[in-house]
Amino acid sequence: MFYKKTGLPAEGELVLCTVAEVHFNSVFVMLDEYDLKAFLHISEVSPGRIRNIRDFVKEGKVIVCVVLNVVPDRKLIDVSLRRVNDGQKRAKLNEVKLEQKAEKIIEFAAKELKTDVKKLYDELKAKIFSQYPNMYSCFEDVSLNDISLSHLGIRPDVEKILIELVKQRIKPPKVTISGKITLSTYESNGVEVVKEILQKGLSIGGSNTTIRYLGAGIYKLDIVAEDYKSAEKILSNTTSIIEKETKKHNGTYGFERVESS
Repeated sequence: MFYKKTGLPAEGELVLCTVAEVHFNSVFVMLDEYDLKAFLHISEVSPGRIRNIRDFVKEGKVIVCVVLNVVPDRKLIDVSLRRVNDGQKRAKLNEVKLEQKAEKIIEFAAKELKTDVKKLYDELKAKIFSQYPNMYSCFEDVSLNDISLSHLGIRPDVEKILIELVKQRIKPPKVTISGKITLSTYESNGVEVVKEILQKGLSIGGSNTTIRYLGAGIYKLDIVAEDYKSAEKILSNTTSIIEKETKKHNGTYGFERVESS
């Protein structure tokens, strides 16, 4: 990764580390985002008694630690592995993964611009990091809020390619809303009638809508859309047509909102 932080980490900060040296009762790790070395005591590797420290860490292993103590004038940093829970670990690794995704976008942009990727990264970093904590947060802003990059002073040719690549590779998150439809009819060809009714509902929602049979005349309806407003509109139109068609066939209809799964 090109991404590097300046200065020293703060106490309580989650840091990505690569194990550099393993000793009998201690470990030295490199803080990948800072290019600094930190100390991990055996008591902070794992809860309980440790018979062999190498059962938990070995040279080259990437781990997520939390900063316990920093002595600025001597650049001494103590970290802990055992105090990082699974949720924090996943969040940190996801943060790194997203930043790597942003750097991949810059790599593609550099190829199109026929320039060195590190040179382009440094050029963008000087502009973007003045307002954003990292590259991905900037690119996500472009994708979610459709902003330009010109206000950051990024060259028009670079901006054009970057925005195209960002919109291709970073999609706005979708939302899902769901409900249960209770549907029945007493007509002789009831099964075919129900299929026809549900198909008309699906035709309204299009690719955003799925309906699956749960049993006993109950169907699960899922709507996936770019935002809740759009999803609610599709839901309203879909259920309205299903209800209308059911009544036309003298059937019974019910609908209940449920948590998405």
